[in-house]
Amino acid sequence: MSSNLPTSDSSSDVTRAPSSSRYHASDFLLLILSSPSGAGKTTLTRKLETSFPDLRFSVSHTTRKPRANEVSGRDYHFTDRTQFERLVADGAFLEWAEVHGNLYGTSLSEIDRARETPGCRGMIFDIDYQGARQIRAKVPDITGVFILPPSMEELVRRLRGRASETEEVVQRRFAVATGEIEHYALFDYLVVNDKVDEAFDELRSIIVAQRSRRERRAPLAEALLRSGRL
Repeated sequence: MSSNLPTSDSSSDVTRAPSSSRYHASDFLLLILSSPSGAGKTTLTRKLETSFPDLRFSVSHTTRKPRANEVSGRDYHFTDRTQFERLVADGAFLEWAEVHGNLYGTSLSEIDRARETPGCRGMIFDIDYQGARQIRAKVPDITGVFILPPSMEELVRRLRGRASETEEVVQRRFAVATGEIEHYALFDYLVVNDKVDEAFDELRSIIVAQRSRRERRAPLAEALLRSGRL
């Protein structure tokens, strides 16, 4: 009697660890992370770098002066206003905005470089709501996450905890933060960063869930139906 059941042999992949090569291009994740200054986004992004080495962080251009320990090309592409405005005129940016008197922008080539990087399965954009709006208008298949502080009082405390910021700067950043939070509806998910580990667990769950969406995993199901293997 013939059987349609798949047979197993010594070459079976049943016990083999999942390989990144099985994932289709549609599995490539684009994720926006945004927050007001002082919400703790930098700490969360550093934890993401450790937990998701297959995600690449977009390196933005900025006219802001480097802070201590910041390296050009790793943290930002530091440039002056004249050069930045020249890049804008040349259409080099996917998005750009002026924040706290400085210009920030994401170059169009960032996504292409990430897609061409072996083992890279996604890109994270660390941008404000203005940049998020611009990117979402051009790249519909992108997920947005906004990081909230647990309270406005805590936000002020965190801003004052930055030794590099004067009280005048703190007050200006706090005023801007309120306006940034008002744009929360531009994002798909809101994560409250009260306790870092709990906030990171939520953020991690979002990434795992987005990677498992039907439209991203459909090629796996189709491959299973065609060949019996992923």
